[in-house]
Amino acid sequence: MTALAAWQNFYVIVGSSAGALIGLQFVVMTLIATMPAVRGQPQAGAAFATPTIVHFAAVLLLAGMLSAPWGSVRQAAMFWGILGLSGVVYEIIVVRRMRIQTLYTPVFEDWLFHVLLPFAAYGMLAGSAGWAGSHADGALFAVGVAALMLLFTGIHNAWDAVTYHVFTKKPARQPAEEQR
Repeated sequence: MTALAAWQNFYVIVGSSAGALIGLQFVVMTLIATMPAVRGQPQAGAAFATPTIVHFAAVLLLAGMLSAPWGSVRQAAMFWGILGLSGVVYEIIVVRRMRIQTLYTPVFEDWLFHVLLPFAAYGMLAGSAGWAGSHADGALFAVGVAALMLLFTGIHNAWDAVTYHVFTKKPARQPAEEQR
């Protein structure tokens, strides 16, 4: 039994959760799409909505790949290391997008959940790949923590986006609509 085999149930649960949450995000975006457009909305979406899907997709991809029958942890580590490095680069893009969008001024919580925590998770993936050969158990726990960080960060960000649109951007109801 390889060290990865012990993690199969974990990745089935985490991957299924990420896949389901991606689907829910599509439903939410479809419902929000009926709201009137606001100037600067595409840039804000690229800064705040797209990263949530990227994080869920990264967890889904990670779960799928780590459920594959790898011959050794080192082989899988090459994959998760590339994913981690890609995520670090993506987080740099997210920072740029957050700074150039003008629809919303990010507060500390936004920087924490849209940049710092995902950056730490992707950095953990990239870093743990380097010591997977000598410390497989520790590296696999680091990958599990990174996956959960991305999953819960995505959940927070999705909830934050929905509540923002419902309580802040919701169009006022017209008197004729209230009578229906």
